[in-house]
Amino acid sequence: MTGRTLSMYEAAGGEQTFTTLIERFYGAVATDPVLRPLYPDDEEEFALAAEHLRLFLIQYWGGPAWYDEKRGHPRLRMRHAPFPIGLRERNAWLAHMRAALESLELPRSVRAAFEEYFERASTAMMNRPPTA
Repeated sequence: MTGRTLSMYEAAGGEQTFTTLIERFYGAVATDPVLRPLYPDDEEEFALAAEHLRLFLIQYWGGPAWYDEKRGHPRLRMRHAPFPIGLRERNAWLAHMRAALESLELPRSVRAAFEEYFERASTAMMNRPPTA
């Protein structure tokens, strides 16, 4: 009998890993002059944005479907459309996410998968042309 393959959610360490990742990421976003203006001024709303990302990533990587239960289909492009996301914003977001990832002790294969996903996803959310 062969053992089952772990989901990326499990291989990453489960819910606590994603919670820590998002806490560290949003800790940096909170003081970033490029990104902070894109988020709600209200601290409760800001915390809710963090929770939405945490739930989305948990579900995306094979954990419980809490995001769908609370918010429905992710519709990432639609949800991000109101916010001006150009190369500058994308690069700032990606830098903070990479730093948050680096702060975790993840298996090499998990880190590589996360980095590749965040690179792709951050580029896909861009909705403004690069400035000259």
